[in-house]
Amino acid sequence: MAGFSDSEDESQELMTPAQLIGKLEEAWLNEKFAPELLENKSEIVECVMEQLNHMEENLQRSKKGDLRATIHRMETERIRYVLSSYLRCRLQKIEKYFPHVLEKEKSRAEGEPSYLSPEEYAFAKEYYANTETFLKNVALKNMPANLQTVDLGKSVPKPNLDSFVFLRVKERQENILVEPETDDQREYAVDFEEGSQHLIRYRTVAPLVASGAVQLI
Repeated sequence: MAGFSDSEDESQELMTPAQLIGKLEEAWLNEKFAPELLENKSEIVECVMEQLNHMEENLQRSKKGDLRATIHRMETERIRYVLSSYLRCRLQKIEKYFPHVLEKEKSRAEGEPSYLSPEEYAFAKEYYANTETFLKNVALKNMPANLQTVDLGKSVPKPNLDSFVFLRVKERQENILVEPETDDQREYAVDFEEGSQHLIRYRTVAPLVASGAVQLI
C-alpha cells in the first residue's frame, strides 16, 4: 500500500476504532455513488485491516458461548464486508475506465495525492496491456492494415461526471455555482446548509466530495 506522511499517520492513530470505521464507511459510500474513481484511501484501509486483526485476536481468546463475542464477531464481518465492497468497487471502476484512470494518474501534478494505490496502479497497467494484446491477437489482426490500430482512450467510455448524485452536507458551503439545465437558463449560486440533502450534478460538487465537505448517499 502507498505510504503516508507522519501527520497523516498521527491523525489515524488518534482516531478511535469507531471513528476509523466511520471514515471507511464514508469512503465506501463516496466511492459507491461517485461516477469517477476517487482518491485512494490506502491509509484508512491499512488501519482498518490492523484493527480487524486485533479484533480477531481478541475473539480467539474469548470463551465459547460469550454473547459479547458473538456481537463482536458480527461487527467484524460487517466491517470486512464494507472493506471488501470498497476495494471491489474501485477495481470495477478501474476495469471500466482503465485508460482514463491511468491518464489521470499520470497527469497529476507532483505533490498531488495519488488516485491509485501502488497495487491498483500495477493492476491498471496490466489490465491495459492485456486488453491491448487481446484486441491485437483476436480482432485487429484480421482487419485491413489501415484498421489494425485502436485508441483505447477513445474506445473506452469516460466516467459521466454530469450524472446526478444525492448528497448530505457535512460543512456549510456558500455560493456553489450550479450549471443551467436548459439553454434559456442562467448559471446560479446556492448555499448548502449543514445537514441538508440535495440531488445535484456530480461535476458541481466533485471538489466538495474530495475535501469531505459533503457525503454522497
